[in-house]
Amino acid sequence: MPQERLLIIGGGMAGVKLVEELASRDLRRFAITIVGDEPRPGYNRVLLSALLAGDVSEDDIRLKDAAWYRGLGVRLITGDPVVAVDPAARTAMLGSGEVVAFTHCVFATGSKPIRLPIPGADLPGVISFRDLEDVAQLKTAATTGRRIAVIGGGLLGIEAAYGLAKRGADVTLVHVMDSLMERQLDRRAAAVLKRELERKGVKVLLSRQTTRVLGAHAAEGLAFASGDALAADLVVFAVGIRPNAVLASAAGLPVGRGIVVDDHMASAMPGFHAIGECAEHRGAVYGLVEPAYQQAAALADALCGKAGGYRGSVLSTNLKVSGVPVFSAGDFVGGAGVEEILAEDRKAGLYKKLVIRDDRLVGVVLVGEADDALWYLDLIRSGADVSLLRRDLMFGPGYATPEKQAA
Repeated sequence: MPQERLLIIGGGMAGVKLVEELASRDLRRFAITIVGDEPRPGYNRVLLSALLAGDVSEDDIRLKDAAWYRGLGVRLITGDPVVAVDPAARTAMLGSGEVVAFTHCVFATGSKPIRLPIPGADLPGVISFRDLEDVAQLKTAATTGRRIAVIGGGLLGIEAAYGLAKRGADVTLVHVMDSLMERQLDRRAAAVLKRELERKGVKVLLSRQTTRVLGAHAAEGLAFASGDALAADLVVFAVGIRPNAVLASAAGLPVGRGIVVDDHMASAMPGFHAIGECAEHRGAVYGLVEPAYQQAAALADALCGKAGGYRGSVLSTNLKVSGVPVFSAGDFVGGAGVEEILAEDRKAGLYKKLVIRDDRLVGVVLVGEADDALWYLDLIRSGADVSLLRRDLMFGPGYATPEKQAA
């Protein structure tokens, strides 16, 4: 039986995970080509901040080496991006002019960093924080002691600011909202994180809407809607990402916020699929690794003719933000009809919040200590009755007896 030709556009974490999933099922069924834009094999973008901080090396963040691809019989193309896809001919053209034929095409094109549409955003000295080239620029800037403004108080911005401060730069983190990581943390948890960042040498400016990058020929600072300004020699945009669906849209695939797919990660155009940050499933686009990996597993099942499917992900964040463990999951904001259990130790930088509805744990936030994060996440996902655990729930599984957990 001839092999089916599978083209994976995107050599990052989602694309590599798909190859791993297929290898555990029926790899011999496919002749796989994986094409990446960057001039190196895929790497773990989650660890870019650790690389910037000097906690890991480039070798540490590489996903797989070239020998791994060869051993699986996978053709790896780097630094030669797909520039056009012809759905009728079932071919893709690379930047070099090479044409790659396929039976199935998987878009794993990830996302692109957002730049604020403000005057001065294209000046020299304004960069994003998204890939290894960005990290190299930031390392150089940090070691020369320049003043650096990081715009964006989400995870990426915080990690960039921390990494730069750890290297000795004079860093100010600027955020338009009045609390950090507002999508992952409640206000009290965000306040704990802000204090910890300031202890580590990062200045934090909240409620600052940036209106302009100052400078005639290069970045010299930021102007804010409030009328004040901040001097800076380098400006880093870390304000978010958007699905990279331009290539798919040009090929005629249905695109909303991302490439629209069903529960089997299939587009409405037969033979075309999408996974990871570029995919839109049931109206949701996920910018996290775990959903991308779950989607890769669901697609591998579908390609191999196995039952299954992807039903969406219960979002959780389990990270070490600037050296501070942070975890959140579920409906942690609270509101009408819920009960909240809170514990905070400001001096130790510890905060814990549990949200309960109808005797079920529905949300959790942990800052400063997150060893029990996965236990809480299992309780949320399972919808288990926690009424017998109420006295012990705040203290973690070590205090919850097997009898109570079984009940």
